[in-house]
Order: sequence, then C-alpha cells, then structure tokens
Amino acid sequence: MALAGSKGGSGRFRIGIDIGGTFTDVVVFDRASGELMLVKVPSVPADPAQGFLNGFDRALRQYGIAIGDVEFIGHGTTVATNTIIEGKGATAGLIASEGFSDVLEIAYQIRPNLFDLMYDKPRPLVARRMALGVPERIGPDGKVYVPLDQAAVVERARALQAMGAEAVVIAFLHSYRFPAHERAARDAIQRACPGLPVVLSSDVCPEFREYPRTSTSVVNAVLLPRVGRYVARLGEALAERGARGGLHLMTSSGGVMAGPVAARYPVQLLESGPAATVLGANHVAAVAGFPNAIVFDMGGTTAKVAMVTNGAPRITDQFEVGPMAVASDTAGRGRGHPVRTPTVEMVEVGAGGGSVAAVDPGGALSVGPESMGADPGPACYAQGGAKATITDANLILGRLNPDFFLGGEKMLDAALAEAAVQNHIARRRGWNLTEAANAIIEVGVARMAAALKMVSIRRGIDPRGYVLVACGGGGPLHAAAIARQVGMTAVLIPPAPGLTSALGLLATDLRHDLVRNVMTETRNADPDALDAAYGELAAEGARLLAEEAVPPEAMRHQRLADLCYVGQAFQLRIPVPDGPVTAATLAVLQDRFHAAHKAAYGFASEGEPTEIVSLRLAAIGAIQRPELREAARGGDNPAAALKARRKVYFHEAGGALDCPIYDRARLAAGNIIAGPAVVEQMDTTTLLPPGATATVDRIGNLLLRV
Repeated sequence: MALAGSKGGSGRFRIGIDIGGTFTDVVVFDRASGELMLVKVPSVPADPAQGFLNGFDRALRQYGIAIGDVEFIGHGTTVATNTIIEGKGATAGLIASEGFSDVLEIAYQIRPNLFDLMYDKPRPLVARRMALGVPERIGPDGKVYVPLDQAAVVERARALQAMGAEAVVIAFLHSYRFPAHERAARDAIQRACPGLPVVLSSDVCPEFREYPRTSTSVVNAVLLPRVGRYVARLGEALAERGARGGLHLMTSSGGVMAGPVAARYPVQLLESGPAATVLGANHVAAVAGFPNAIVFDMGGTTAKVAMVTNGAPRITDQFEVGPMAVASDTAGRGRGHPVRTPTVEMVEVGAGGGSVAAVDPGGALSVGPESMGADPGPACYAQGGAKATITDANLILGRLNPDFFLGGEKMLDAALAEAAVQNHIARRRGWNLTEAANAIIEVGVARMAAALKMVSIRRGIDPRGYVLVACGGGGPLHAAAIARQVGMTAVLIPPAPGLTSALGLLATDLRHDLVRNVMTETRNADPDALDAAYGELAAEGARLLAEEAVPPEAMRHQRLADLCYVGQAFQLRIPVPDGPVTAATLAVLQDRFHAAHKAAYGFASEGEPTEIVSLRLAAIGAIQRPELREAARGGDNPAAALKARRKVYFHEAGGALDCPIYDRARLAAGNIIAGPAVVEQMDTTTLLPPGATATVDRIGNLLLRV
C-alpha cells in the first residue's frame, strides 16, 4: 500500500475519521489513483466535534482536495461511550407494565467477582422515582389480558416531563412480539407532550428477556440528545463547507449507517471506534493472505484485542457499558448496563500509552486503568502531566525518538519523563531509572497478553495458528513481546498502524441488523410463516438502505437464526441457507445447529428437539473498498532506509544494545530487517527484539517472525 504525499489523481475521495482518546486519525482514499493519504491531529476531549473538523480541514488543505470531490465521509466516535462513562447522558424516564417498573433496580442477581462482598450494582440510568408503571398486559400468546390505560400513560408522561425527563422509554411485557400497546402509548404521549422524545423497546431491541431489552432502550434514550446534537453539528458543519457525501458513522457491529439514522439509534454506536479498527485490520490481513488474525490495538488510553476467524470478526449479542469501561466478555458481567445489540467482540484493558504507572501502599507496581489521555498527556508531552506512563518508560529505554514523535511534529521531553518515573516509581521501589522503566513495560505487556489469552486460549483457541495484527500508535512497540508471551510467531504491522481504525471506516459496508422473535420448535415451525417474516425484515432493511441512498443493485441480505435446545437459556447464531424457507431449509438449519453446538461445547444432543428463538437479517449496502497498492520493490538489504543508530534497552539482552533505526517510508518490498532494530514512521514505532526478523511484503506490511 503506497502512502501518498500529494493528491495524485483527480478522482473522487473517500475520507475516514476516527476519534481516539489521544489522537484523531484521518485516512483519505483516492479512488482514481488508489492512494491512501494520512493525517493525525490531537483529539479535543472537551469538544470531540472540533477534533473531527480539525482533522477534516487539515486533510483537505494538506493534500489540496476540493470539498466537492469528497463523496463519502465515515466516522468512528467515542461520544456515545464517553457519555455513559462520564455520566453526562440525558435525564430519562421509564413507563413499564404495572408491577414491573423495578426491572432496572433489580437488574441481574450476579456479581463480577463471586467473593466480592462489597460489590455495589451500577446505579440505574433511570432514577427510581422516574420509573413508573401503567395498567396493561399482553401475554406471550398475544392475548390482551389488561387493556392499555391511555389516560394513565399520558398522566405518567406529564409527571415525568415535570420531573425533568428529556426522553421517555416505554417497555411493556412481551412487546418484542406484540408491540401494539407500546405504539399506542407512544402515539398518546406524542399528542399530549409534543416534542418529548419517546423510545420504544420494541423498536430498539425487539428481543425477549425483560432486563436487557429495557436496559438497551434506556441507554438509547440517555444518549439521544447528546449524540443527536453531535451528529447534527457535524452534519451542519460539513454542509457549510460544501460537503455532499453525507456523514456516515461506524456501528458496534462493524457496519456504517447514515448520520440521521445513527442519531435515532445511538446505542448502536457504543463500540464504534474499536469496531472500525477490527475491520481495518481484517482488511489488511486478508489482502496479505491471513484469514485468521488476532487484532491488537493499543492507543493512548486503552488496549483492545479481538479475534478474526476465516475473515470474519467474532460477533457477540450483548455487552455492558458503565462508569468504568465497556465489557463484552462474560467475565465483566455485572459491572455496567447491559446492551443487546450485535457487537464486534473484544476485550479491553486500561493499558495504553498514557496509562499511569503507580506503586500501591504494599509496594506492588500497577499500570492503568487511569490514563493521562490527550490532555495533559504523559509527562514527556510537556503539557502539565507529571505522572509516569508507558510512553515515558518507552522514551527512557530508547525505544522512542524524542525528535520524531508524530513524524517530528511533536517533541518529547526526556528529562520530564525521567523525573516522573524517578519520583513515582524508582524512588519508591529502590530501583534505578532503567529498572523502573523496564518494570512499567513488563507489567503493561503482561496485562495486554492476558487480554489476548482471554479471547483465544480461554475459549479453547490456539493463538499460534493466527497472525497478530498490531494497530494503534503503541501496538507495534509491544507486539513482539506480547507474541512471545503467548507463543505466537507471526506479527503483521500494517503500513499505517496508527490509522487502522480510520481505514476500517472505508473498508466496511453500510449495515443494519434487524431481528424478529419467533420462539417456535424447529420441528413444528411453519416454513411459510418464517419465509414471510424474513421478507418483512428484508423490506425494512431495504427501506433503511434506500434512506441512505444505496441503489438496489448494491443491496444484499444475510439471514441468520438463533437456535437452542428446548429449555436452554442461551442460543447459537446459525446461518440460514439462501432461497425460500422450506422444510429442507429447517432440516439444514437443525444440522448446522448440532454441528455448531458440538464445536462450541464439545457435544451435541442430536435426539433433543431444538427451538428457533429469533430470526435475524443483516441488510447490507456494498461499498467500494480501498485497493491496497503494491509497494516499490527492492532487494533484501534495507540499507537505503537506515537513518541512524542509538542505544535501546532490552531486558532479555541484559542491557542496552546498539540498534539500527530505519525510516519506514524508505523501506521497499523484499527488504529484510534483523533484530534488534527500530522502525520509525509518522504514526508509530516498531520494535524488533533480538532474534526477531521483519520482512516487507508486497503491499508494504512488516511481517515479523518472533
């Protein structure tokens, strides 16, 4: 993949912009020349929209792009996640079936740690006094046992509005199958309280299980005002500049949707940026010939790990978001508010470049989850930060070039880094400066390796059959050490690791995930009824894609079904064969479920009856993906890219070694680098430890053999 320094061709441009905790990354794809152009600017935590616009404007200026030539703008954002984590969401009210208004207070009867007797459940996003019930009841068979009291609905809505509610959630029993009462309640509220946003659980999450469905709908309501304003501001700012491509946002499931649609369903944006990274890394790995990859993304605040098998990332049905973090792994259940939306599954730990190292009262060294972020940043940024961080430790060990951070745009202050590590770590532990810095790195690497084991070894997957794709500004610095800890031998460093998330925004289709709950035994299912239900989902998906100006020839559908053995509490998602649903289709579906159950749990009870719980359909609008261009070829000797030499500390070597420093922009396909060595570029630094080698492949990736 060639990284251009000028505009090149005069074709149409697609721009991807991802806002991270520390930096905002911009990738511009020129469809005419195939060039990828890169920009990286500091994020603006107090005003993320300004960071987006700063990056967008700079990209146009730097590469001489006319705004009218931009046909697509994709965006990955942390605004939704940060709204929940920071507790800055809207004040929401809940109207539930009478007798069930305590659903958020009761929540799950679980603890993340069984032996943590001091555990407190997260405080509900709806205050208890603002969770009200109304007389109504539809049974699971669709029979109306208690008619909806519309007068009570209006009275409760007015009471909530008087208490300051900025949005109201309606979550009635069994509305996932029979939404008539919810819709009637919405209509009554809109007549009585015009302008008050109303969120229906049957629209946001039409799936059974009361608490996750209600929680998902409440999260959507809490996000509506802030995310809606954010999306509207960006849309207006882009329109003022003359942009005609429209704003599209990455969803948690790995697709993109148009800004107006995303503003209605902000709950689908919670894992926006991380999902984009996984999609970008998957695109690069697939082109390089690696269908199986473990994506390792280390930014300034956190490190994330995700699995890609046979070219597809692992998708989970539920994750949690709360004051501390986002967790999609079952080990984190109970720490946050459950959200039932399809999400790229990943494990996230507080171990980024800005993660703070500290010594506790017992003398133990910890790294993260506290982070210095972009403002003030690590001590070496010279922006007021005084605590020791992973970035400071890497600078002390010689792994970072203080004069070439962000390609020389930012200078790092080694003296401030040394003072922070000396004062906060070395002096308290009785270590010298180098020992303290190395200990910070080793603890951080151990935490990141544990996350990698969580998505692979703990699930019975041998990571040695995968390539580790290192992304983010810090990923290539630590990837070799992490690979060694888990026994992996192959590491892939994309040409622009720090901008992989922005690339992912240009390498994924528009996507809407739709679901219909059916709850029927497979052997008794009516094929015609199921086929009709899929037809309705397909029509809804086509309507949403048409709203985003996707032409019919670019639309396609992917059908799945959630199956389980009758009486099981959890389901497996099974692909549905193409064509009309027939008795033969159901037989294939059942066989596929048995095979999937055996793969997941080690056994299959083929004599047991199965049940179809939900039908799912992904409505996809295909886009043109960036074609990664081949790099210029050279011999195996990388001497032309050698820029300097310096001392770099390696614990395994017992001290500092004299290392060649290479300029990544001057490396050619076929070059082979032997460790120890350092490869520098604008958005990251790659560290090759002793014994490792790196080969530049045909599209400019660095393939490390550890």
